[in-house]
Amino acid sequence: MKETMIETKVTYTLEINGSLYVIEHVPARVCKETGEQYFSPETVDRIQSIVLGNQPPDKMIQTPVYEYA
Repeated sequence: MKETMIETKVTYTLEINGSLYVIEHVPARVCKETGEQYFSPETVDRIQSIVLGNQPPDKMIQTPVYEYA
């Protein structure tokens, strides 16, 4: 069976209580056919500690928001 997964780094976005969080350079396995991303349990734990921790972000961005109506 042909391997369709590649190891790469992705940008992960997460919304919690109306706040959008962006985590860059997250290690993931990505399916070349579907684009679906898979994360190791250690990576998920690290993402949660980054977002829920009290450390300041590396940078802030401003982004437009549109409603699909």
